[in-house]
Amino acid sequence: MSEALWETSALIAAMNARPVGELPTSISGISIDTRTLGEGEAFFAIQGERFDGHDFLTAATKAGAALHVVAEHKLPALGSVQSPLLVVDDVLQALSRLGEAARARSNAKIIAVTGSVGKTTTKDALRHGLSAVGRVHASAASFNNHWGVPLSLARMPADSRFAIFEIGMNHAGEIRPLVKLVRPHLAIITLIAPAHLGHFRDLEEIAEAKAEIFEGLVTGGTAILNADDPHCGPLATMARKAGVTAIATFGEASGADFALARFEPTAEGAAIEAVIGGEPVRLHLTSSGRHMAQNILAVLGAAKLAGADVQTVAAALSSWHAVKGRGARSRLPMPCGGSIELIDDSYNANPASMRAALDVLKVATVGEGGRRIAVLGDMLELGEHAPAQHADLIAPIAEAGVDRVFLAGDEMKALDDVLEGRVDREWHDSVDELLASLLTMIRAGDVVMVKASKSIGFTALVDRMLTTYPPQTSTGAAPVPDKIDPAGAAR
Repeated sequence: MSEALWETSALIAAMNARPVGELPTSISGISIDTRTLGEGEAFFAIQGERFDGHDFLTAATKAGAALHVVAEHKLPALGSVQSPLLVVDDVLQALSRLGEAARARSNAKIIAVTGSVGKTTTKDALRHGLSAVGRVHASAASFNNHWGVPLSLARMPADSRFAIFEIGMNHAGEIRPLVKLVRPHLAIITLIAPAHLGHFRDLEEIAEAKAEIFEGLVTGGTAILNADDPHCGPLATMARKAGVTAIATFGEASGADFALARFEPTAEGAAIEAVIGGEPVRLHLTSSGRHMAQNILAVLGAAKLAGADVQTVAAALSSWHAVKGRGARSRLPMPCGGSIELIDDSYNANPASMRAALDVLKVATVGEGGRRIAVLGDMLELGEHAPAQHADLIAPIAEAGVDRVFLAGDEMKALDDVLEGRVDREWHDSVDELLASLLTMIRAGDVVMVKASKSIGFTALVDRMLTTYPPQTSTGAAPVPDKIDPAGAAR
């Protein structure tokens, strides 16, 4: 018997719902997607960008839904639905009200994470590390938008000791309502960088949008900022203007509260020594990227502020791996002997994360006769800044000692132009053309790093490589779908 997440009477009260039919006494979970819906869960028929959940009630019933949450105005079109219903004014608003109720009943330490890069990685590392000291609830994958945050809140078990929520945005004003739902005790801003720059005038405007997270901090809550970010000072000022009195910092800059004392790349990742609020901490990471060490400083600092034993959390982090699309590494055997290493960073890309990925490639161990190969696709949502931001990747490519570059996407043509005569490179109209060329060229000893904005299609490229050369070892796990339309297919 699955553990009850909500009593049905509590659902009705929280959502101001009208019950129809013979309802169960409780539900085991909440779903907006019939493909992943579990037995005994409530199905919320949310209207998505491409799908309307009300069109999937039959599929939800077959999947084992205990009840359906539907909109009052949709009832006439539903006909004679036999399944038990909770009828509400608006399904997404009802889900938000349930999220508020979940937050109100919780005694967990709540941590919110935002930033231009590293949000999901930091959230996942927090979940892994804090799980060693208590029950942790965290938002799935990148459920960080106007439906993902309420859904994650509503799924929070009442007895969670810690809860971590990722909060994202593409435009100003999007974080504010979400963080006021979450009401965190701790708010982390990982880094301000030119992600979504096409929607903002400059980095200062991005920082202002991220600073909305301070407005939801509970009284006495702490803002956790990156001391190495040039925007740390302005963000601290914005935090104080929002009424935040406790500010902590992480990084390598002098005076950081959660400081990196030593970083040493190894064949298996990196050895780290840190000082977390005056407490020396040692751990080993499975990632060799220095940017990952920055994220871990924020994780350890948040753990300490949340009352967790930092040494226990640090020990747990030594077994944490980056997931598929976010730095997962696989060893792929070659038909004629030997192997290549594949670094899958295909989930997303912006100028800061692209440089971080190239830094990982720089310190990767190349086999005998092998090469460093960068497979790069467009960084999207940069607007008028796109040509310059793509061309500027020439410097980190040179610093990483990349031997060959494969490019795809219209925006990457700017990089292709400036690389001419500097490094072996080829640009392709399509991902399929790029993959065909790449598969004929790779050889044992190579390290291949794949990076692009998600919609470019490099995730499929990685999947094809993994199918062509099934991995001997892998340090990444397949995540749940990152973003879904309610009831419908992944997007």
